[in-house]
Amino acid sequence: MRMDGSLAEGVDPGRSGGGGSEYAAAWQRVKRRLRAELGEDVFASWFARLELQEVAGGVARLTVPTRFLKSWIESHYLDRVLANFRSEADGIESIEVGVRGPMAQPRAPVAIAKPAASLRPPAASSLVAEAHEPERAGRGEAAGDLSGAPLDARLTFESFVVGRSNALAHAAAERVAGHEGSTPLYNPLYFHAGVGLGKTHLLHAIGHAAKGHGRRVIYLTADRFMYGFVNALKTQNALAFKERLRAIDVLILDDVQFIQGRSIQAEFGHTLNALIDAGRQVVAAADRPPTELESLDERVRSRLAGGLVVEIGTLDEALRATILHSRLEAVRATHPAFEVSPAVAEYVAKAITANGRDLEGAVNRLLAHATLTGAPVTLETAETAIRDLVKNREPKRVKIEDIQKLVASRYNVSRSDILSERRTAAVVKPRQIAMYLSKVLTLRSLPEIGRRFGGRDHTTVLHAVRKIEKAIGEDAALSDEVELLKRMLQD
Repeated sequence: MRMDGSLAEGVDPGRSGGGGSEYAAAWQRVKRRLRAELGEDVFASWFARLELQEVAGGVARLTVPTRFLKSWIESHYLDRVLANFRSEADGIESIEVGVRGPMAQPRAPVAIAKPAASLRPPAASSLVAEAHEPERAGRGEAAGDLSGAPLDARLTFESFVVGRSNALAHAAAERVAGHEGSTPLYNPLYFHAGVGLGKTHLLHAIGHAAKGHGRRVIYLTADRFMYGFVNALKTQNALAFKERLRAIDVLILDDVQFIQGRSIQAEFGHTLNALIDAGRQVVAAADRPPTELESLDERVRSRLAGGLVVEIGTLDEALRATILHSRLEAVRATHPAFEVSPAVAEYVAKAITANGRDLEGAVNRLLAHATLTGAPVTLETAETAIRDLVKNREPKRVKIEDIQKLVASRYNVSRSDILSERRTAAVVKPRQIAMYLSKVLTLRSLPEIGRRFGGRDHTTVLHAVRKIEKAIGEDAALSDEVELLKRMLQD
């Protein structure tokens, strides 16, 4: 079944030990738990396209659309998915993750993925080894092809709803898209925001408008850029790939945070430099500012931060109401009988606070209720329809830098002491506590945490985490102190 609760095309309940509907329901509970445990951003990035194909012989077979997603989920989250599935359904012994595609057979071979111990992201070498897989053919893309991903015709400036939280980003996007001078205004233009706040909409809108001015535009997602480069290497077309990429007028790159692999990052950095130095426009987007993209090379981060960096904020109630109204009007164009009272619309706009995608999902659910039951949409039915979209306030995103500063202050040392090589007891203890808090309060990997603590090895971080965990269990005063630090960081 799909992450929205509908059955995936590949699910075969008859081959699921007679309990297909039970496993489908269990999978829906699993995805709800993942969303709650990992947060909306991580869930949408890695699990929105993860589907249950079948359960047979104790093996839950899941599928994703790309090799990159498969590799990342196996490396980072397979233990968590397996544990959650086991807690929600009996008889689940292991998980297999495969890559689906339009040409795939219902029972296409998939790679067996037992819970992985490694936390390393897929390296460039592993991507090269996988470049021959048929997944790319499913997207109609030849090796080294640089046609780019298609622009969504619906995502234009005209359909973008402007409010206080996105006004600056919208204005910058329009200026860049319509600029006809020889020197770009802001280069690169970099948007960052959480899921569903409009950054991808603005990227597509820039692409449409720039093409309308006769400029050569390529829109790429991070995984499309990576696979294009990897396939070019495999087919020995790397030079042609680079030349075509650097011959465009506007490069639009989405989900920059997912770019992985040393050689791919190096090529990305060279491409950025070549385009910017040649006066070509670069527009990029990610889920965080360039300075927080720890997995990217420092020179790439610096180049991305050297242009105009704009954050798209969360949607206030007025903007949510406007977005909801526009979605309802669009639906009424094809379903004239669909009516939502002002009271219901006001409730939905107040209840759903996360992002615009959830607002659109709410409209779709209300429409489904109205068309399937023939009954009017009431407050009661609206509450039932959008229940799982209504979330409590999302927890504050804790930064490693904030952890280091707070711990240093509490223990009367400087942040530079924590990052230094000093090994006195007065410095080692707060350093280990800061590493422990970084592990439990952020989604950063051990190697990333080590790099943020003066370039230390991940084994040093692991040792610190285990030592503080043991000490907390034995020392009530230290346990209380660490809990206080957690509350201070999360408030």
